Amino acid sequence: MYFYKAYGLNIRSEILLPELSEGNPDAEHHLEILSGTINLPGLKKTQIFRRGIRAYFGQDSADSLFLQWDKIGSFQAIEGRQLMVSPLTDDPNLISLFTVSEALGLILFQRGYFLLHASSVQVGNEAWCFMGLPGAGKSTTAAAFLKAGCKLLSDDLTAITFTDGIAFVVPAYPQLKLWDKTVKGLEYDQNELQPVSEGVNKFSYAPKSDFLHQPVKLGEVFFLHKARNRKNLTALSASEIPTETLKNFPLPIKLLKDDALKNHFFQSFLCAGTANLWRKKRPDGFGNLEKWVSDSVRKVNVEMNE
Repeated sequence: MYFYKAYGLNIRSEILLPELSEGNPDAEHHLEILSGTINLPGLKKTQIFRRGIRAYFGQDSADSLFLQWDKIGSFQAIEGRQLMVSPLTDDPNLISLFTVSEALGLILFQRGYFLLHASSVQVGNEAWCFMGLPGAGKSTTAAAFLKAGCKLLSDDLTAITFTDGIAFVVPAYPQLKLWDKTVKGLEYDQNELQPVSEGVNKFSYAPKSDFLHQPVKLGEVFFLHKARNRKNLTALSASEIPTETLKNFPLPIKLLKDDALKNHFFQSFLCAGTANLWRKKRPDGFGNLEKWVSDSVRKVNVEMNE
């Protein structure tokens, strides 16, 4: 067995998951990840692609959810407490990658987390989230903030919980995946990075030594875009908030129906009550991006010291 910690959960796993932080074997575990045979129900196509492979989704009930990627593996999330994995590949790196992505997201959904397809960092004492369409620059923006001295909270999947109506980002695990263009543009040292896997021009930045697992209050949320005919920064109206968060839901959209959809909208307004939500044009070029980041970090530091 392996022991990990991610998204506030103590995890006991039969599968090696090197992306995750090491956990305490003596701690009470919240989630068990097992390898075995899965009896799949009827599956339907989803809007989710990972490594160019479409995910298929099915469910027996809200307590039994399934995802499958052809030639990769099948996954079953059970009651938010157990994740079954049935590999269809011999590559342990691929199994780990797909396990800690949407498959683990099913568990978080069952446990009531508010989920966004977003990268998140800690700026000062607050969490800042970045989301948008593929290519909008979520991970690149997060990487620029990390270079400026901020701490990583999550890459790709951001989980939010609520205490007394206040939204908090729950840190995921210490890995940020970067395209080689971003590595070069932000002048990251490739000697400090690891290739994500053979055949993909991505690298892994893994700040394990200073990764913290305490929840961080949500402060700013940016919906990134590259449209030239829009303003650089505009606040989202109340009517836009649930629509934008729905667009950035990272799991099969079929999960959001009836009470689950109502709860998603309610939680999106709780986020808006805690944080500022913006539509942000990503600065053109790495130099302009880094200037915006440095100005933002400097402003936060000044406000904290006042």
